[in-house]
Amino acid sequence: MSSTRARFDRGHTDDLLTFLAASPSPYHAVANVAERLEKAGFRQVSETDAWTTEPGADASATSGGRYVLRGGAIIAWYVPQGAEPHTPYRIVGAHTDSPNLRVKPLPDSGAHGWRQVAVELYGGPLLNSWLDRDLGLAGRLSLRDGSTRLVNIDRPLLRVPQLAIHLDRSVSSEGLKLDKQRHLQPVWGLGDDVRDGDLISFLEEETGLGSGEVTGWDLMTHSVEPPAYLGRDRELVAGPRMDNLLSVHAGTAALAALATSEAGGNVELPYIPVLAAFDHEENGSQSDTGADGPLLGSVLERSVFARGGSYEDRARSFAGTVCLSSDTGHAVHPNYAERHDPTHHPRANGGPILKVNVNNRYATDGSGRAIFAAACERAGVPFQSFVSNNSMPCGTTIGPITAARHGIKTVDIGVAILSMHSARELCGADDPFLLANAVEAFLEGR
Repeated sequence: MSSTRARFDRGHTDDLLTFLAASPSPYHAVANVAERLEKAGFRQVSETDAWTTEPGADASATSGGRYVLRGGAIIAWYVPQGAEPHTPYRIVGAHTDSPNLRVKPLPDSGAHGWRQVAVELYGGPLLNSWLDRDLGLAGRLSLRDGSTRLVNIDRPLLRVPQLAIHLDRSVSSEGLKLDKQRHLQPVWGLGDDVRDGDLISFLEEETGLGSGEVTGWDLMTHSVEPPAYLGRDRELVAGPRMDNLLSVHAGTAALAALATSEAGGNVELPYIPVLAAFDHEENGSQSDTGADGPLLGSVLERSVFARGGSYEDRARSFAGTVCLSSDTGHAVHPNYAERHDPTHHPRANGGPILKVNVNNRYATDGSGRAIFAAACERAGVPFQSFVSNNSMPCGTTIGPITAARHGIKTVDIGVAILSMHSARELCGADDPFLLANAVEAFLEGR
């Protein structure tokens, strides 16, 4: 029996709910990942330091867990005992961002006795899901002294009020039509005097900062309703940001468990396991912390060179590397089954999905399928196949980007959910731990 079999169970899903609630922004998500990895013995390393050896708590250390934290992205890796400069990587890739409403540079607005916050749409949110929902505010504050501070107002603070049906009878016959600029600005108070700096002054007071200390911000709304089990037998989970913190959480748990097992002498790792959690997937990944940026390649190359490797070692390492791009996919919707491929109907609690698109919207090919199938077999985990209906456009992930940018074999997988890009999404309660078991078996590589 593989060492990965049945390591994660329903307790993993319980922990996922805690992780989702504590991660209302990408910055909170990576901070929580870092905290969990620290408990497993990982240590943060700085990109501005010289990596003359594999950096760690002990400057002479050649093995152990490290991570690089940049903005809303984190790259973590564990170098096992005896790793060579050309040792390949096994990577689980995911993203930390989710569609939402984000605060504009001049946030204070309002009209007709209502105070409002000016927001911009991030990614492709399911707009109606943000209406009449109690919203908090979270993100990162940049301070005058050059430091940053996380902020999370996790209580009902804002609300986007929907127009009453009495004032728009066409909703019943023509459906809801929202203007992205005019209809999605939340209210957060009363008053005719809209004061510049009001929101930021409020946040300074809430976080114990002095007036004028905040000079920049990256702020976003989130639903304050906590994640929860749902259904007659609690066989479902409803919650925010499953796309794609569900995969970030699974990758973190798998990496931490493997590092602990290897350090304790319970497993030998033929590959270097890596977690790559990027920001900005929902708007194209083109940033310094996105999958289309240089962050992953830079960290992996520097790790090779720090172990005494050459460019040839780097090429050998990358040639043997495989990445699992783990992101949520679509479960068959009982009310819209015709929108799905008629022969591919992923179901909740059916195990992770293998995502295929011959036009390379997903990076999976036949050999990648075999790698994932072997990992699932070792873990004792069932898996399902997903392909889009030919008449429907297919989404994409960081998978093809990772494959093309780094020349790394990549396989697209995930968990099947409903209500993707809603303020609250829905999945099977078993699927998070089934994914984590499959990911750990993949990273272990045996």
